[in-house]
Amino acid sequence: MISDPMALTPVERHGALWVKRDDLFEIAGVRGGKARTAWVMCEKVRTGITTAGSRHSPQVNIIAHIARHLGVPCRVHVPDGPLTPDLRLAQEAGAVLVRHRPGYNSVIISRAARDAAERGWEYVAFGMECDPAVYFTGRQVANLDMAFRRIVVPVGSGMSLAGILWGIWASVSADMPDSPPVLGVTVGADPERRLDKYAPVGWRYMCNLTRAKQPYHEPARITQFGDLALDPYYEAKCFDFLEPDDVLWIVGIRQSVAAPAKAARSV
Repeated sequence: MISDPMALTPVERHGALWVKRDDLFEIAGVRGGKARTAWVMCEKVRTGITTAGSRHSPQVNIIAHIARHLGVPCRVHVPDGPLTPDLRLAQEAGAVLVRHRPGYNSVIISRAARDAAERGWEYVAFGMECDPAVYFTGRQVANLDMAFRRIVVPVGSGMSLAGILWGIWASVSADMPDSPPVLGVTVGADPERRLDKYAPVGWRYMCNLTRAKQPYHEPARITQFGDLALDPYYEAKCFDFLEPDDVLWIVGIRQSVAAPAKAARSV
């Protein structure tokens, strides 16, 4: 595992695919690019942390574990409804679940931001919508120096994709002679507003977006790829679109389904 936010996570060969293992970043028992972003944002917090997320999002559990690691309180704003495994883990880590009905994204986002402001706590935006998410993800493009067909990445909020596109934009003139094709598999709400704000101008010429075949709240049927356990709500929904020599960019793996990491041949 890797705990340095500046370190590059490996690229491995798994069967006919390349796999970018951003899930091998780990801090406070949680893994992936979103955990890295949350840690960079929160490592100096000494008051408390508030965030918002859907009941199936790994973000609330990531923030809960980082808060516990830092020894600060945590409040997470979520839609009302039955406890999911990730919400249960967040509770066990000490987070206070603040439930909202109706639980529209706009509601939980505004309530979480107001809650943080009133308490003087750090607010981690829904979907990790922030510049550090773009910067630290973009840096990870640097070791994609092998011959590959295209990059395939699951797209939730769009922040990881924005970072990848900036990383490609910065690399084209140096290590990459041409901009490689990118396919974003959208698993939730339309990410275009965030991409317009955070991705490079002209991002639509750099990548294509396609909808996952399952709705967000429904897990993928196949969630294992050889030794790799894939997040059932994100990476596993890319299976239908992968072709030989693609790079599957693994943004992360939620704690509730993570298996001990096993490395294949890395480059």
